Amino acid sequence: MKYRSILLFGAPGSGKGTQGAILGKRPSLVHLACGDVFRSLDRESELGKLFTKYTIGGGLVPDELTVELWRHTVRKMIAAGRFDLAKQTLLLDGIPRTEHQSVLMQDDIDVIAIVHLFINDVSQLMARLQARAAKENRVDDTNIEVIRYRLDVYDEQTRPVLARYPMSKIARVNATQPPEQVTADILRALRDMKVII
Repeated sequence: MKYRSILLFGAPGSGKGTQGAILGKRPSLVHLACGDVFRSLDRESELGKLFTKYTIGGGLVPDELTVELWRHTVRKMIAAGRFDLAKQTLLLDGIPRTEHQSVLMQDDIDVIAIVHLFINDVSQLMARLQARAAKENRVDDTNIEVIRYRLDVYDEQTRPVLARYPMSKIARVNATQPPEQVTADILRALRDMKVII
């Protein structure tokens, strides 16, 4: 059975985590941020060390490893009663991040909508990431060169994922607005697409 899913999509710093946390409070949605799953790993474990190696340099964790960890996490959520397949929709943040991941996941998820949070001003994205680094002690957001590299990786590897889905499923939302306005725009866009959450 495929998991009914909405993808939160956007460059690093576009507000996916913020919107995921807000929307994830709705009883019909379960927010799952792939980055949070990786950051919760024991840094001394083999997987934790591997994750640290990739994120410090701004790169992406290998696709097969990412998808397998995601599958394992969803199964644990179902077993713990934190995700009800019959009643809830997964709100995925940070996955799929590459075209290959979207291929690997095509038998796992039924993508009913994609919320594309966009910020056209790169300097604003960089400022947001630096502010997040200071606030959340995020090692992947501290170095300006790593931030630039992460944004390049997004443009080269993640943005093309959008082309795998029909335009009719993609809602573009201006993420430069205050968070509450972004949330309102997301909910309005989903209603317009007849997505009920």
